[in-house]
Amino acid sequence: MRRSDHLYLGHMLDNAVKASNKVGSFTKAEFDANEDLQMVLAHLIQTIGEAASKVFESTKTAHPEIPWKEIVGIRHRIIHDYMNVNYDVLWAIATTDLEPLIAQLQSILPPEEQ
Repeated sequence: MRRSDHLYLGHMLDNAVKASNKVGSFTKAEFDANEDLQMVLAHLIQTIGEAASKVFESTKTAHPEIPWKEIVGIRHRIIHDYMNVNYDVLWAIATTDLEPLIAQLQSILPPEEQ
C-alpha cells in the first residue's frame, strides 16, 4: 500500500469517527430537527467519499470488504444533487454503516497512521 493511501485512509477514518461521534448522542427526531447537525454530517460523509476517491485502485482491490463505490457514490450525490440530500439516508449511514467502516479502516491502517 502506498504512503499516500495511508493519508486518505486516515482521513476516511478520522471523518468516520467524527461523524459517528456527532450523531451518537442524538435521537433520530433530534437529528431531524437539527439543521446544523445535518449539515455537519453531510460534510463529514462527503469528505469520507472524497478521500475514498483518492485511494489507489490496487488498494481498493486488495480490500473489497470496503464498499468503495458506494462511499464515493454518496459523495457524488451530496455534491451534485445538493438540493435533494436525503438526510434519512445520511442518518442510516451514520448509525449503521460507519462503525463497520471504522473497524475495517483500523484493520488495514498501521497503528501509527490511525
